[in-house]
Amino acid sequence: MSAPQLQSQALNKALDLTEQAGEQIPPSDTVRRSLAKRLSDVICIPSSQLPPQERHMAGDVLVELLRDADIELRASVAKRLVMLNEAPRTILVILAKDEIEVARHVLENSKSLTDSDLIQIARKVSTQHRLMIAQRRKISDAVVDVLAEFLEEDVVETLLKNKGASFSETALQRILTVSRQHQPYVELLIKRDEVRPSHGLTMFWWAGAKSRKKILQRFGVTRAVLQQTCADLYPRAAAEGWNDEAVRKALQFIERRQRNRAAMARSKYGTLENAIEEAARVGMDRELADEISYIAGIKPATGAQILSDKTGEPLAILCKAPGLRRPHLTMLWRSLKRPDIMADGSINPLLENVIAVFDAISTDNAQTVLRYWNWSLTASLTPDVLEYIKKGLIPKEEDFGAAAITAALVFGNRT
Repeated sequence: MSAPQLQSQALNKALDLTEQAGEQIPPSDTVRRSLAKRLSDVICIPSSQLPPQERHMAGDVLVELLRDADIELRASVAKRLVMLNEAPRTILVILAKDEIEVARHVLENSKSLTDSDLIQIARKVSTQHRLMIAQRRKISDAVVDVLAEFLEEDVVETLLKNKGASFSETALQRILTVSRQHQPYVELLIKRDEVRPSHGLTMFWWAGAKSRKKILQRFGVTRAVLQQTCADLYPRAAAEGWNDEAVRKALQFIERRQRNRAAMARSKYGTLENAIEEAARVGMDRELADEISYIAGIKPATGAQILSDKTGEPLAILCKAPGLRRPHLTMLWRSLKRPDIMADGSINPLLENVIAVFDAISTDNAQTVLRYWNWSLTASLTPDVLEYIKKGLIPKEEDFGAAAITAALVFGNRT
């Protein structure tokens, strides 16, 4: 039989769709691997030598070939295609959703996947897959938003460590809220460039001692430019009788003087020092706490938050901002029935740490911190915000402002 006749006979046999299953030859794994390699080779041909239509056709055929292929073959194809900028996205997305041994090549290195692809993938895969996405060299804030939604600790910590990841306010707020129960997030958030003073000085209230010092170092700054810019507005606001409440609260935050002269004139103690000395003598009570707060230029709610803090670093800020000396810090500590000397005669380590914070921060910087706390904790305590706090919910910044979020996070964190 001639060669043309043999070819014709083979073709007719291949096209005979009526053959019985028992007569079929088992598929050759060697042929499948060879075909997958050839199709991958076609896909990898430079665009100058291959029409895009043919590349996508090759990709479609390859997808079907890989559907029931073994994991070794799928991983081999993923590894081969991943560095190609023009690889068909359809096959890359399928490989990215595959088992982690296959997907890791695409998720770690593929430059062809768009943000839309990564978002779609992140919502349909395992924690291991999301962890791989979190390790990519560049991650947009839209992709970070989706990854952060799951609040998987390994994924979130990897994102926070990744300098190539961009964080939106939504993602930061979500992680900030959870950081109340997960301290590692606090340490990592402090290092992020996207974190604002509102984030840092809010986290302070549940941060550990080391993190608190870093927060004060980063966000305890002067307000010199704000004060110079707004200096002429104080007499104008006073001439209008301070009738704009929002203006009054904002200018109180910016103001250079910390002590409240009007409160001192009304107080039977006359000075902040006298009020603290009385508290040290008789013990702190509600009346004295309110008097100390008013004279120090803050609201009683802020004062209560500071005086009730378990480890006491805020006391250093309360004393340094209005210009008190170290002995009055110790008196304030004693007024709260906290021991300053241990049984062995050594200084209480907690007090020692508070004194170190007091010595390390300048008066100007302490004023900034104290005034920000007072503004953020009390400026937005409207009935609506109080209702959120009672329910343990966090209001939206676009509806109530950053101060409302701080108040809800701090006053709602009573565990």
